[in-house]
Amino acid sequence: MASILVVEDDADVAQLIQHRLAASGHEVAVAPDGEQGLVAARDARPSLVILDWMMPHRTGLEVCAELRGDASFASTRIMMLTARAQDEDIARAFSAGADDFMTKPFSPRELVARVGALLAS
Repeated sequence: MASILVVEDDADVAQLIQHRLAASGHEVAVAPDGEQGLVAARDARPSLVILDWMMPHRTGLEVCAELRGDASFASTRIMMLTARAQDEDIARAFSAGADDFMTKPFSPRELVARVGALLAS
């Protein structure tokens, strides 16, 4: 299946996402903050990056914008998975280049379905 990078500072949430996506056949790596997420994305070149918004060192929104500013990530899908749920937040995420947006708390089943849809597109 696909390689996925999860950038999430809550270890329990990261473990849940990693477990569910790995059970669906994906290769999943985890980075605990935005800075390490950028390094991991540049090293691994994943098919999909799942970003929390509020993290240490760099926000998910900053990571999203930086990846979108690099032409070598043009085909990489980006999903924001965050507790921020205001219309303005959603609009900012899509403006920064996100392909999808999910709010926390989330359904692991819906996450797996959305990941499948993003990777198929």
